[in-house]
Amino acid sequence: MLHYLKFCVFQLLTVPFFIGISLGGWWMALGLGCLLLVIVGGDLLSGDDHTEPHYRHPWILNGLLYSSLPLICLVFFMVMWSVSNQDWLGYGQWLHSWTGYDALAARTLNQWWHYVPLCFGAALLVSMVGTIPAHELTHRTSKPLAMLTGRWLLAFSWDTSFSIEHVYGHHRYVGTPRDPATAPRGRNVYAHILHSTLAGNLSAWKLEQQRLRRQQQKVLGIHNRFLRGIAMSLSLSGLAYILAGWQGLLMFSLSALFAKAALEVVNYIEHYGIERPINQPVKPYHSWNSTKKISSWASFNLTRHSHHHARAQLPFYQLKPYPDAPDLPTGYLGSMLLALIPPLWFRMMAPKLKRWDQLYNQNATGC
Repeated sequence: MLHYLKFCVFQLLTVPFFIGISLGGWWMALGLGCLLLVIVGGDLLSGDDHTEPHYRHPWILNGLLYSSLPLICLVFFMVMWSVSNQDWLGYGQWLHSWTGYDALAARTLNQWWHYVPLCFGAALLVSMVGTIPAHELTHRTSKPLAMLTGRWLLAFSWDTSFSIEHVYGHHRYVGTPRDPATAPRGRNVYAHILHSTLAGNLSAWKLEQQRLRRQQQKVLGIHNRFLRGIAMSLSLSGLAYILAGWQGLLMFSLSALFAKAALEVVNYIEHYGIERPINQPVKPYHSWNSTKKISSWASFNLTRHSHHHARAQLPFYQLKPYPDAPDLPTGYLGSMLLALIPPLWFRMMAPKLKRWDQLYNQNATGC
């Protein structure tokens, strides 16, 4: 049962976030603090996960993926409630009747700086609860419910184009100059966020144009998934404005922006400096891997990225750890924080890239 429960980490980490919003003031940093402490600290203390369990009840794990949509809607609602002048759904009154704590009074004392850690915490939760499950679901291209759920999850970070570019572009061109998500050596993470965002959306638009022309459909029409994705995010922006006015729209926009940036930081650490001739098959050594326990549990085995790129059609619970694959300095969130300090990141990755060059040139046969 533990092998099923371990993938509930992302759900449990929403609890301190909700508590912090309810308490108000500096308590609104509780969600961000717990995310950093549990994931980064957990990776440092808990070691690696090399297990390869056989799951007899995959429907439980699939249920966890689909549960992400109502959970991210709850995250969205709580953020909107925190900046609203209304007690939507009577949440404040309900909390007062059950606990005696006056959350509505506490909310009136909040200052703008209290919302800074809340915004970053919300962005990380949107990434964890939204983007990561969406990554898994949008790979299931033959399942309409999975695709619809995944795209709505991505709408919370204004990134439904990911469902097009990642599946049909990134996995084809990973490690080559044609892949926006692969950062060349020497590019810092901030430049990569901008480049990958712009080039990735342009690539998604071109891929969708090609698909529609093959199907003899209008590019500017309801069949365009790129445009429908923009409409999905616009609808969430409109809902944010209805619930909490300009403050709600600002909070939603900033958390979506930071969540999208977080995705590009993940792309950065997963593929930084990897080089692959475009005619060479994708191998496990064409991405950076991690076997850290908490990162793996909190990301539906996204850390087992080497196997994911070698066998992209496999569900997350069948991915192998590949402990001999090229490895990141630490777990995912820890590596993301390191990447935010470019000199430190370059220094740590230099010997890893040197070893990668020695072992995995274009004549290498495998990992």
